[in-house]
Amino acid sequence: MEKKTQTLLIILTASVCLLAILAIILSIRAINTANRRPTLEQICIQSHDIEFQKDLTFAGERVPLEMFNIRERYERELLSNCYFHSNTMLLLKRSKRWFPVIEPILEKYQVPDDFKYLCVVESMLTNAVSPAGAVGFWQFMESTGKDFGLEINKDVDMRYNVELETEAACKYFLQAYKNFHNWTLVAAAFNAGTRRVSKFMKEQKVKSYYDLLMSEETERYVFRVLAIKTIFENPEQHGIFVSKSLEYKPFKYKTIAITETVDDWAEFAQEHGITYKLLKIFNPWLRSNKLKVRKGEKYEIKIPTRPFNITSSYSREALGEHDFAEFENDTV
Repeated sequence: MEKKTQTLLIILTASVCLLAILAIILSIRAINTANRRPTLEQICIQSHDIEFQKDLTFAGERVPLEMFNIRERYERELLSNCYFHSNTMLLLKRSKRWFPVIEPILEKYQVPDDFKYLCVVESMLTNAVSPAGAVGFWQFMESTGKDFGLEINKDVDMRYNVELETEAACKYFLQAYKNFHNWTLVAAAFNAGTRRVSKFMKEQKVKSYYDLLMSEETERYVFRVLAIKTIFENPEQHGIFVSKSLEYKPFKYKTIAITETVDDWAEFAQEHGITYKLLKIFNPWLRSNKLKVRKGEKYEIKIPTRPFNITSSYSREALGEHDFAEFENDTV
């Protein structure tokens, strides 16, 4: 009997110890999980209504939020983008790559910096193609692109060239500003067209975008831009938390001048230590597998450099431990 009692005590003690160890393990896992979750403050930010800033502007022009319909239209877009976290986070990541390209061009043409948010709304910072045939970050139609100096043919389409299409957009903005003398109307005209906005203003006898009755797309357009601007200027305040180490870094490349016809871009890419795919990623305006260059013409081709020139042929073994460590550092 005494032996059975001792055995039961041993089993009971072992069970208690096992339960204690299990409890400790579960507690540690719970703490680690909690540390990965947003803080209470962050959760409150993400689930509460959004406080409006009192001095909201676009391109230095005041937004009249005291008007009920203006306030509600802005709130609609702000809430939509704040609570569409996956999309807004992705846009914020892309902006870290592309805003450094776009901002200097806007400054060069003396176009307000806020216009960079238009191409976020237009294309989500991608070389998108609309059902109507609009192309690129700024969504130019072929005829409009050619009107503003972009070369478009079977071999090249400069609407896919971010720098050149941004310059064309700036020329459009400056031309429209001569007509409206108001940057907010210029933004609306980029969506609806200068003639249409002018027609609405004449028919409705008003001078402000905020007093115009237009199509829903154009009425929402500037407010979408304002919402993106608001969030991008202070993402954490609006519940968007992007790790700095995971932002999309600006491309690194060298430029080669092409003055003679290229018969095979795949062969050209191979000669420069990259793939045809990488060549097209960095030069999306190349629309065929060759390029005819006429006398006196010159094209600038971007050749990616480390860490953006990596292909599947790269490996720890091929590079060696030392070079591979350097390559990994380049990507941070």
